[in-house]
Amino acid sequence: MLKKEVEQRNTYKTIDYLQFIIPSLLGILLFVIPISINGEISVTVALLANFIQTLLGETLPYIATFIIFFTAVVSLYTKVFQPKKMINQPFLNKLFNVSWIWQITRVLGMIFSVSALFRIGPSAVWSENTGGLLLYDLIPVLFSVFLFAGILLPLLLDFGLLELCGALFTKVMRPLFTLPGRSSIDCLASWLGDGTIGVLLTNKQYEDGYYTKREAAVIGTTFSVVSITFTIVIMSYLELEAYFGSFYLTIVLAGIACALISPRIPPLSRKSNTYIGEVDKEDELIPPGVSSFKWGVNRAVQEAKKVNYSNVIKGGVENVVDMWLGVLPIVMAIGTLALIIAEYTPLFSILGTPFIPLLEMMQIPEAAEASQTMVIGFADMFLPAIIGSGIESEMTRFVIGCLSITQLIYMSEVGGLLLGSKLPVSFLDLVIIFLQRTIISLPIIVLMAHIVF
Repeated sequence: MLKKEVEQRNTYKTIDYLQFIIPSLLGILLFVIPISINGEISVTVALLANFIQTLLGETLPYIATFIIFFTAVVSLYTKVFQPKKMINQPFLNKLFNVSWIWQITRVLGMIFSVSALFRIGPSAVWSENTGGLLLYDLIPVLFSVFLFAGILLPLLLDFGLLELCGALFTKVMRPLFTLPGRSSIDCLASWLGDGTIGVLLTNKQYEDGYYTKREAAVIGTTFSVVSITFTIVIMSYLELEAYFGSFYLTIVLAGIACALISPRIPPLSRKSNTYIGEVDKEDELIPPGVSSFKWGVNRAVQEAKKVNYSNVIKGGVENVVDMWLGVLPIVMAIGTLALIIAEYTPLFSILGTPFIPLLEMMQIPEAAEASQTMVIGFADMFLPAIIGSGIESEMTRFVIGCLSITQLIYMSEVGGLLLGSKLPVSFLDLVIIFLQRTIISLPIIVLMAHIVF
């Protein structure tokens, strides 16, 4: 069968190659290649999302609240009355007929969003540091990113690029990160582009049956790094702009260490290596005597020739609706709860206390103040920077900033996004992975901080 496919390569026409090359290049330009416009470094999809945010402006929180309200009400109606029109439509059934725990979460998201929009109920829910932060700062970003990412993701997924990456990078991704070669494009989109886009890519590939439960969980919790733009925001807030090179190098080194270690220890190592769908699992097997590049191009062109453009458009629209209705309420509910705990209880300060002797042993100045930031990033990645901005020592602020980014699992965005997706990770998994990443990253970051300062 493999030999026959190699021979078939010679029958492809120029138009067949272009059908793979043009959409794939567009996908790379949109999702992977960082560009700079007016001093802002980001990927094109994120810049398009920023344009929509600017265009819609103050109406976005109202639009988002309507979506969250609509989702909760229709889901509750579907769950209680089981209308045939909903249940018999696979897409609508998947969208609205959710388990009771997610139904309750959606209702909670509705309550929080309405409270934050109209400033009603307890101020702890709608203040600018809790529900207000989510509804006015984060949710508009997700709304805009979902719009463009959902529609344009097929350029990366459906026209053969993943097949080419699978052939080229499987010899690297498997031994290093225990992942298939095709996951390399997810990792690049996350590292160079935006963590939320990486989660969406991974979730789509998992639902389509290309990743096992373990692979999907590893990619979603290991490579969904924050964007370069947000890294610069953190650096600016901590007044560390002069150290961009060493700062980002430190993040990369710590991130690679986490990516090497985390997949090999529980809970990720114990995830099942089973698929939720059936695909051709031979797409990364390369026949003898054929180069990885030639085989990858062959598989890519084959995949591109199968594309039905009407299905691509329909799938893109369904992606957007699924993300808007499925993810926004979850992020609003879980993110608000996490921020309320961080803002109004001493829980995270208490949890950070054991880090004081560790930081002192590592000779980090102002260890007691820094300890408060060690685990509060689980609620929101920006909270460590807010607390750490008042610390005098540049070395300590450097450690706080780098750690807050490499910890990765923060409930106000990526954590809520992971729980709202179909990826096989639980809340307990996220807590454990967050702590693992903290323990793995901290010594590397501190070592780099001593070298830099």
